[in-house]
Amino acid sequence: MEEQQNDNQLNIELSEEIAEGIFSNLAIITHSNTEFVLDFIRVMPGIPKAKVKSRIILTPEHAKRLLSALEDNIQKFEAVNGRIKTQEEPPFPMGFGGPTAQA
Repeated sequence: MEEQQNDNQLNIELSEEIAEGIFSNLAIITHSNTEFVLDFIRVMPGIPKAKVKSRIILTPEHAKRLLSALEDNIQKFEAVNGRIKTQEEPPFPMGFGGPTAQA
């Protein structure tokens, strides 16, 4: 019976670089009939250009599983920490207005 349990385990490695994570405050999601593409972007106030920091490509089934896992984790988070407040408007103007950086 122990052998069956070991067969179901997955050993996941996490390098130090990946463990640091990448901050993103904007995600753009596109899809085709075979895949979902999630682009994670870091937008800085007053800077009209932003780079994609990470791109994740998922099958439609895995995208739906991700949605379910996020919903479950958000419910658990809110049960402990209270409701997460969201704004209808993004926290920064999509025109990326504001003061421009000067050296």
